[in-house]
Amino acid sequence: MTYTKDTQSVRKGEELNERDILSFLKENLDVPTGELVIRQFGAGHSNLTYELNVGGKWKAVLRRPPMGPVAPKAHDMEREYKVLSALHPFYSLAPKPLIYDSGDVLGVPFFVMERREGIVYDQQFPEGVEPSAELGREISETMVNRLVDLHSIDYKQTSLVNMVKPEGFMERQVHGWIKRYDRARTDDVVSGERLKKWLSSHIPSSNHASIIHYDYKLNNAMFSREHPSKMVGLFDWEMTTVGDPLADLGAAMSYWIEADDPSLLQHGLGKEPLTINEGFYTREQFIQAYAERSGRDIQDIHVYLTFAYFKLAGIIQQIYYRYKQGQTEDPRFSQMNKFVNNLIQHAEETAGL
Repeated sequence: MTYTKDTQSVRKGEELNERDILSFLKENLDVPTGELVIRQFGAGHSNLTYELNVGGKWKAVLRRPPMGPVAPKAHDMEREYKVLSALHPFYSLAPKPLIYDSGDVLGVPFFVMERREGIVYDQQFPEGVEPSAELGREISETMVNRLVDLHSIDYKQTSLVNMVKPEGFMERQVHGWIKRYDRARTDDVVSGERLKKWLSSHIPSSNHASIIHYDYKLNNAMFSREHPSKMVGLFDWEMTTVGDPLADLGAAMSYWIEADDPSLLQHGLGKEPLTINEGFYTREQFIQAYAERSGRDIQDIHVYLTFAYFKLAGIIQQIYYRYKQGQTEDPRFSQMNKFVNNLIQHAEETAGL
């Protein structure tokens, strides 16, 4: 069987029961007869994502929570399944969800969704894609435009309206992530007290609310192999909600690294960021393009970006905390405390502290 390059053999300790999953698929979905082959998508650090391939004729994607205990309210598979069910008819980049299981098959909740095919830009340009300044600019423009498209959907026309509470979004976010950071703090990361006080006293009072992805970054998007600047899929919808669209822009920019960023930011996860290459927008260019396309006022974007760096520090710290507690042995997590400290420092600089 030919394997796609975006998958790998399943990591030790993260295997799935192939027999039980195949039985579940046959009982609930129209799958062909044949052997089930399970491969793993290796790029993510949060939920575990697998490719299911039955007889080389039928493919889908399974998402489940990480191994071991997880943070409260995190990795909610049922919620992500419902989000995709609500969004797919209005935003075609969201994969179609196929079925959800509450835990009968694997012992933990999971869902299965359609498999999209294409290329993902992560640390380097994929094989067969010729790097150029023009392509970098086009990819950047696509990222801006698809984010604006998402924010332009009227959430009140979707079933998300029954799942969300937009009022007081940023206040809940700031205080909520301070609590999460403190809960997951280990003795080898900074307390961030000065930053937490600044964030608490600079909460934006925006009345705007839209559907936000809240984990919008280049390697969560899939592009066409034939037209490498055309987006064909957007993934990892677990943080999606309805809230301040500038919080989504800030979160996207916390992942968007530019060529003159300090090394501590560029190499926080041990990766060489693709967006430092010629042609890619700087954060300022991305933000300005978003403002022009959306018509939104971005004068307080530094507040949203400061919070985004702090939130990212909290996300990374939750992962590192699981590693420190022995809940995962994934070696990728062993040095994440250093990235947390770097992010706190960068957030303070962004705030002008």
